[in-house]
Amino acid sequence: QVQLVESGGGLVQAGGSLRLSCAASGRTFSSLSIGWFRQAPGKERELLGAIRWTDDSTYYADSVQGRFSISRDNTKSTAYLQMNSLNPEDTAVYYCAGKTGISLTSASRAYNYWGQGTQVTVSS
Repeated sequence: QVQLVESGGGLVQAGGSLRLSCAASGRTFSSLSIGWFRQAPGKERELLGAIRWTDDSTYYADSVQGRFSISRDNTKSTAYLQMNSLNPEDTAVYYCAGKTGISLTSASRAYNYWGQGTQVTVSS
């Protein structure tokens, strides 16, 4: 069993930055690949990026590449999503998710464990 808890969301002005955290408990964190997703009202859940547990390789969607960065600290059982140059189109609920698979481009259905989400609102 794995429990994930996101934190760090909030209100930020366009052009600003936020860092989201994903704290894990239960299963050994270092054996989980972590994906970051977001979902805006009326839209599908979108894969933003992922970090693989085997080698810490990362993947980023085109929509966030160059602005967002994923990292992890296994000593703290925590993954991070650093978000820079935010714009109002980034407004959504952001989720972290865990899986044991190694594919970096998996959709949400491939993930076994999910946090409750944290709201990010970017004002113009």
